[in-house]
Amino acid sequence: MSANERVGVGGGCHWCTEAVFELLPGVSRVAQGYIRSLAPDEEFAEAVLLHYDRQRLSLQRLLEVHLHSHACSAPQARAGKYRSAIYVFDAEQTARVREGLAALRWQCESPPLTRVLLFAGFRRSPLARRHYYARDPGRPFCCRYIRPKLERLQLSAGR
Repeated sequence: MSANERVGVGGGCHWCTEAVFELLPGVSRVAQGYIRSLAPDEEFAEAVLLHYDRQRLSLQRLLEVHLHSHACSAPQARAGKYRSAIYVFDAEQTARVREGLAALRWQCESPPLTRVLLFAGFRRSPLARRHYYARDPGRPFCCRYIRPKLERLQLSAGR
């Protein structure tokens, strides 16, 4: 089994999700865009496709960061566009993600609504939207929404 793995993560705005995972040690690549699953979740939703090194970053830590980086327990008014999800690629990964999420339930104020969905497709964001926080962390959106998440998760640009 390779130490490199990929997984999709959706949890609100992909600018925020991208910024969080770009700073997480062990993540080697973050592709911002839109991911879809199978019916009834075949519509593309904002998400990121992560490539990470399982020897440097455990799946459990990745899931923990994901749950704490967005409102995973709150029903989303725009759940189709911003669904809380982990997009998996096979049955073995599905089982590991489900087990990992179950072990983290106690850390949430109420049960997470994060779903485990089969990855069915990916579309990249336009180039101008990628690396939004990294390109200009002083933007109002970055200061209001992204920076507080990074501070709460104790992530910084000093990888």
